[in-house]
Amino acid sequence: MGQPDTIERILDAAGALFAERGYAETSLRTITSTANVNLAAVNYHFGSKKALIQAVFARFLNPFCENLDAELNRRLEEKQGQTLTIDELIDLLFATLLTSMDGLGESPNQFMRLLGLAYTQSQEHLRHFIIAEYGSYYSRFTGLLREAMPEVKPEVFYWRLYFMLGASVFTLSSFDSISSILKADFNKESTVEDVVELLVPALTGMLNSNDV
Repeated sequence: MGQPDTIERILDAAGALFAERGYAETSLRTITSTANVNLAAVNYHFGSKKALIQAVFARFLNPFCENLDAELNRRLEEKQGQTLTIDELIDLLFATLLTSMDGLGESPNQFMRLLGLAYTQSQEHLRHFIIAEYGSYYSRFTGLLREAMPEVKPEVFYWRLYFMLGASVFTLSSFDSISSILKADFNKESTVEDVVELLVPALTGMLNSNDV
């Protein structure tokens, strides 16, 4: 069995288990048992549990950030130097997220659970890794958002970004539970795409608030 297959099975198992149980609560032995590989394979391919956690994120973030950057370039070229609006930026962000996750054969639910855990659990190494590897993408996107709302005070802009992140992480990471409640209470079905279509205008409204 080839190395790429082994790596993918380890990443599949690690991503699912981290999202379900948390980073600290998931042991390497549980991951290797689920992936049907030995511990030496994890040490050989990743070196440590921290490096494996980072690799799980890179698997999601590499295509997402590259696709987002390419879409931003295309949209800015179409706008011929004009500023992208908040609505355009947020819509583009989530459209790219869905497309990127679909390309991986993944739902955004798992990635959002992993992202939420990165903030709520003690994973300082992961935040440093994300900043080092993907900080330029984040700075570019938030810079374009800032251009679209120059009247908003910096500290207000900061908090609104985290309000947006919190709403997005909670909604998408809890999608299965929330959609089950919707089904039970209203007998209605929703897809992730349906929810994102509703989420995007809610987020743009939050960012566009005139209370600065």
